[in-house]
Amino acid sequence: MNKKLIALAVAAASISSVATAAEVYSDETSSLAVGGRFEARALVADDANGDTQVNDKTRVRLNIAGKTDITDTVYALGFYEAEYASNTSANDSKHTVNHRHINAGIGGDFGQVRYGKTDGSLGMLTDFTDIMSYHGNGAGSKIAAADRTSNNLAYVGSFDLGGNNLTVKANYVFEGVEDSTVSYEDGYSVGAIYAMDMGLAFGAGYGEQDIVGQTDTQKQAFGAISYTFGDFYVAGLYQDARNTQENGTQDAEGFELAAAYTYGKTVFTGTYNYLENTDAKKDVVDAFNIDATHYFNKNFRTYASYKFNNLDKKFATKAQRANEFVLGARYDF
Repeated sequence: MNKKLIALAVAAASISSVATAAEVYSDETSSLAVGGRFEARALVADDANGDTQVNDKTRVRLNIAGKTDITDTVYALGFYEAEYASNTSANDSKHTVNHRHINAGIGGDFGQVRYGKTDGSLGMLTDFTDIMSYHGNGAGSKIAAADRTSNNLAYVGSFDLGGNNLTVKANYVFEGVEDSTVSYEDGYSVGAIYAMDMGLAFGAGYGEQDIVGQTDTQKQAFGAISYTFGDFYVAGLYQDARNTQENGTQDAEGFELAAAYTYGKTVFTGTYNYLENTDAKKDVVDAFNIDATHYFNKNFRTYASYKFNNLDKKFATKAQRANEFVLGARYDF
């Protein structure tokens, strides 16, 4: 269990729990699989008054994946995933259900095309450094068109180039998507990763989107690089964004550095995340994170994660500057 385990952690955001999903139905042309996770998480941090609090971050995910052959080389697919999140309240009405993926499409040697609520094209780049069990990814925020969103027509293809691999993604989000604060116009994102057989991988991506009522287009570019050697993994991510922060009026620039080491069935990881609001000259994220995750088998793991928050008091409140400690246990099925 060396670089394959690290690679699994890097890809976790893309594959969810599909790798451990159980096939519940199959015939000569079709199959249906069910998977997900139970994840107990306790977060310890100081609140705005300086009092130490234990917060329940427990969650459950359930996904259903269907596939049917159309021809010898073309198939149809569908995927659904929901997340039920807990909190410290005893009132069940405050618990939330997030429908993370709702999509269908076709696939083949050319790749896959999906429509619905699905991933954008820049998430595979932030996965280079988003490798921790809980913390990290502080400088990996993405515009809506580049992240997981609805009304999204997406393509992904992976191609073998003489032992090396090229992965390309492109998606277009149609006008009308809304969240709690804004309405979006059309947007898109594109990305590519070139992974070499000797352990080096690098990628780049770009996205744009307009917000209804605002004249400035959101623009975002990412660059990423990683290297795997034996039981070690190191990676870096750079972000340059325009008009994406604070109601679409601010620019941002930042980076992430990540490292992982596998010792037996335990993975030790560390990341540094930094993001600056370049218009206001204000640090948005400045944190160093460490964690240790022990894999008892492919289905069950436990972890401990700590965030050293380096934000200055002139940029953030006392609660926003608090360090965090998390203990977690995760069962995949």
